[in-house]
Amino acid sequence: MAEAALGLGSNLGDREAHLSGAVRALEAWGGVRVTAISSLWETPPWGIEGQPHFLNACVLIETSLTPIEVLDACLAIERDHGRERSLRWGPRTLDMDVLYYDDVEMADERLILPHPRMLLRSFVLAPLAEIAPGKVIGGATIQENSALVGLETGMVRIGPLRGIEE
Repeated sequence: MAEAALGLGSNLGDREAHLSGAVRALEAWGGVRVTAISSLWETPPWGIEGQPHFLNACVLIETSLTPIEVLDACLAIERDHGRERSLRWGPRTLDMDVLYYDDVEMADERLILPHPRMLLRSFVLAPLAEIAPGKVIGGATIQENSALVGLETGMVRIGPLRGIEE
């Protein structure tokens, strides 16, 4: 089994319901077991301003799926939650990114691992540091990378993701 980390985000509709629905869908997906869920973080929009704030979280999974199969599962779950890809970095009901998959490095037309911008984004690093602080990416741990980037202005830890069976 491989360990993978996924970043989750939503800024349209019932944001927390979209995120908890994504976690439930992952738990029901064959070959996937959710092993850790970060806190929820409310974050200002990144890339395009003037849109609603996001709720973000990260999850760790153990999986027998390949990296591309994990990506395909994420894309299917996004579609099931009404995701429309009309504007890059625009508003969305659900966004799921594969952040890393074990220590795999790959650059496929569909997937780059580790995620090429994860070390620049506090909305990824802060929640990921809660559940995988010692994971080394780019020569430093997630905790160290998170401390280097710091928190964005307006970024707030909300608390646990509700609506998930314990």
